[in-house]
Amino acid sequence: MATLKEFEEALRENGMQMALAILERLRERDRANRVVKPGRRIVGKKMTPELARQILELHGSTEMTQQEIAFKLGVNQGRVNEVIKRGKWLSGDQAAPEAVARDKGKARIQGAEVKRPRKAAAKTGATGGAKSPKSGAAKDKAGKSPKSPATAQLAFGDL
Repeated sequence: MATLKEFEEALRENGMQMALAILERLRERDRANRVVKPGRRIVGKKMTPELARQILELHGSTEMTQQEIAFKLGVNQGRVNEVIKRGKWLSGDQAAPEAVARDKGKARIQGAEVKRPRKAAAKTGATGGAKSPKSGAAKDKAGKSPKSPATAQLAFGDL
């Protein structure tokens, strides 16, 4: 099937200026009617065991998709998937992994969580650059270090 661009090129090749003018007029009309809407962002509710049970009930009793359930209940579609596939959020336990992760995320957003200090091994690795590699072990048979890039390249005429 030909694309619109290919169709336009064929019209140009055959010198069909009237058809090109009609096509351009149709494009301008479409541009005038085009409306750009911002993406729809849904602010999700806090996941609770009751909401998780509602999700499972809707999933089991209706033919609704996960996206439709998410829109109806005002939650993220990923949360609906987690409830259906993995049974998350069904217990009211505040020590459950999903509840702990949620609380950590909220704390990080609010800036309450202190940034973690860097590991000591990472600092010593940065300052320990004065060591030189052993010359016998670091070089291969050609006498090059293993980190040097290969110099052989193919050109178009080589094939």
